[in-house]
Amino acid sequence: IMWAFDEPSDWEYINHVAEIFREQNAEIFCVELIAPQKVRLQRNETENRLRHKASKRDLAASRERLIRMDQEHRFESNPGEIPFANYLRIDNSQLEPAAVAEMIKKKFNL
Repeated sequence: IMWAFDEPSDWEYINHVAEIFREQNAEIFCVELIAPQKVRLQRNETENRLRHKASKRDLAASRERLIRMDQEHRFESNPGEIPFANYLRIDNSQLEPAAVAEMIKKKFNL
């Protein structure tokens, strides 16, 4: 999910979801994937993204929405802001999905 760190309602939602897992004594793993806006705009137009996300198919509207949301909100955490012990931040701008998955598996011994 996209987490606007400056939005109290997003924090409430994340805490609500985390509590569901805590109630089941489950571990919580949090992975923050970051990439510069330029990269995210390029990815917004890939065949895979367009096939699986209907909201991206209107390219102009999707591009405008991403730029506007970046101006209105903060989507990258500040150091120490994530409240989960099992946390990993990855700049995946130059990484293939399989490489990112391997990094996650290795970090959390999955």
